[in-house]
Amino acid sequence: MKTTHQERAEAWPSTFRTRSTEKTSSARPCRKISKVAKPNHCTSSRRENSIVPAAAGTWALPRGGGDGDSGDPRRLSPPRGSPAARPDDVQERRRQLVTKAEAAGWGRGTMVERKLLILFGSQTGTAQDTAERIGREAKRRHFQCRVEALDSYEVANLINELLVVFVCATTGQGDPPDNMKTFWRFLFRKNLPPGSLCQLDYAVLGLGDSSYPKFNFVAKKLHKRVLQLGGNPLLPVALGDDQHDLGPDAVIDPWLLALWDKILALYPLPPGLEIISPDVRLPPKYTLHYLDEDSPHPNGGPLQPTVPRAVASELHPFTARMVSNHRVTAESHFQDVRLIEFDVTGSGITFSAGDVVMIRPQNCPEDVEQFCQLLRLDPDRCFVLKPTEPGTSLPALLPQPCTIRYLVTHYLDISCVPRRSFFELLSYFSTNELEREKLQEFSSAQGQEELYSYCNRPRRTTLEALWDFPHTTCVVPPDYLLDLIPRIRPRAFSIASSLLAHPDRIQILMAVVRYKTRLSKPRRGLCSTWLASLNPEQGDVRVPLWVKKGGMKFPADPDTPVIMIGPGTGVAPFRAAIQERVAQGHRGNCLFFGCCQKSKDFYCQAEWEELVTKGFLTLFTAFSRDQEEKVYVQHRIRENQRLVWELLSSGNAHIYLAGNAKQMPAAVAEALQSVLQLEGGLSPPEAEEHLRALERSQRFQSETWS
Repeated sequence: MKTTHQERAEAWPSTFRTRSTEKTSSARPCRKISKVAKPNHCTSSRRENSIVPAAAGTWALPRGGGDGDSGDPRRLSPPRGSPAARPDDVQERRRQLVTKAEAAGWGRGTMVERKLLILFGSQTGTAQDTAERIGREAKRRHFQCRVEALDSYEVANLINELLVVFVCATTGQGDPPDNMKTFWRFLFRKNLPPGSLCQLDYAVLGLGDSSYPKFNFVAKKLHKRVLQLGGNPLLPVALGDDQHDLGPDAVIDPWLLALWDKILALYPLPPGLEIISPDVRLPPKYTLHYLDEDSPHPNGGPLQPTVPRAVASELHPFTARMVSNHRVTAESHFQDVRLIEFDVTGSGITFSAGDVVMIRPQNCPEDVEQFCQLLRLDPDRCFVLKPTEPGTSLPALLPQPCTIRYLVTHYLDISCVPRRSFFELLSYFSTNELEREKLQEFSSAQGQEELYSYCNRPRRTTLEALWDFPHTTCVVPPDYLLDLIPRIRPRAFSIASSLLAHPDRIQILMAVVRYKTRLSKPRRGLCSTWLASLNPEQGDVRVPLWVKKGGMKFPADPDTPVIMIGPGTGVAPFRAAIQERVAQGHRGNCLFFGCCQKSKDFYCQAEWEELVTKGFLTLFTAFSRDQEEKVYVQHRIRENQRLVWELLSSGNAHIYLAGNAKQMPAAVAEALQSVLQLEGGLSPPEAEEHLRALERSQRFQSETWS
């Protein structure tokens, strides 16, 4: 029996209207999505051809369709038992769209509006940049287009959407980005009505890194879940890969060509309109309106303590006082690591072991001055922002009015590596022939290898790129600054202290990012360099911050032992956990710590040794460069395999892993599987499955970063 749109709508929003009052912890995502037949609740359901790789890093549409889900994520198609395929007759398909519009309550005979919604989940800004690129291409095709973060979108309205493109990254060990976690939890609620999204045409573009085990896991799972809820895929999920020589654009470019072919077949251009040429510059998202020169400068001074709010957040951070900033590595050591403490008295901030503190950095004054000189901007000029299109919201993190200095210092990320869209927009302003040709090459599909060599290999900053195109930079209209340069993103640091041991304090263990590339100027991390430069002994130092729940949860049962594996600054969350557990009287704490040399970077050595003496901690150290052969934490795990097995088998221990995401997690997993085989008598496949079972039951948790 078919259900009406009204019936589906009544069932769908009711599960979301509790968003403001319902605890999110009660909404758990489904761990597995079964392959079920899509219920025939709509008249417009169909099967799509799959995109298959025609050559390395390219995509092509095959002539024939496939049956079912082949298991290859690049060949996703509706599950077996799906209704008939989409009609090849475009006119018939358009009639179905009108039927969908009428079912959505638009009235009989209504012309289907050309609306496109682009929703993104982005952790580092790449997915957002890609979503905005798709949005610009949509405007050239005369679509009414909105680009929003998934958590900024009211998910209850998804049932009324006809055309959506999802762009999402995968973070950590297959986790969704922070700005789509709320959407993610609700989308995977088990009580969502089947077929409730049967009016939705959608496409999913994933961005990931194939060197990680759960490559593009979020995009694959999102695609399957929307399909399970009745959505109609325009194309199979696209899987962009950072490891490709040309980056994710190797997949994105051909996928977008196929996507626009599909969309324009269903939503053709209105009569008399043509696609706006790429040679035509689109208007800016905002315009800057300068105020009179005698207007007061509202934000030119240092940050002041904020009025305490109920909960500190990105929009309303707490400006915490920096109490101390100490280097914990030897001066002769190549790596500068800091233990920094903040006073959060009066903030209302609470946290547990495993949580993270978010810090929004700022550009250094020298870079701000250089930027303003290059673009011929008066840094102390005051302005207000106004959107160029109705319905466009102003940036929530920018005060109104604002100075150019504040905009460049606190908002524009002039230290980031510029992306392809940066050069594309910059090329529109260039009147210098040589510079324009180079900018156009960098923004073309054919020039991506050249762009990678120019930007990514040397980690060239946006400010340095602007220096390389001086004739173009000096004529950039200020209105386009927010289109040209992304905003500074907050950085996450594992909290390295417990409120039980240090009331009203937050401590972080931070490595100062500093390295060399082919450019003569050393590369420096924006946030770590800024924090390391602050000296609370020379005056009042304030840092805007807020706390977010972390991914690791430690057992509440005091009798449950924990095995913590934290090389380098990966030990930070375990310092918080150990302080918390010791304050509660928990003694079953086992730590595997690794660093280069005992005399150079044995962080918190005296603290660990005191806890060992008191019987609160079992400590195993791996100093990789103190002997001829390298020794890492995975070697210490193998050497102490009997203890590890006893804690796992008899003590029901939980395992926690934190640190660099490249090679260490896989090496540790192999060591743990070896323990299960040699001490537990499991076969290699059984050991691998047992470790996966520990992950599923949350007895093996990891937090890694690149």
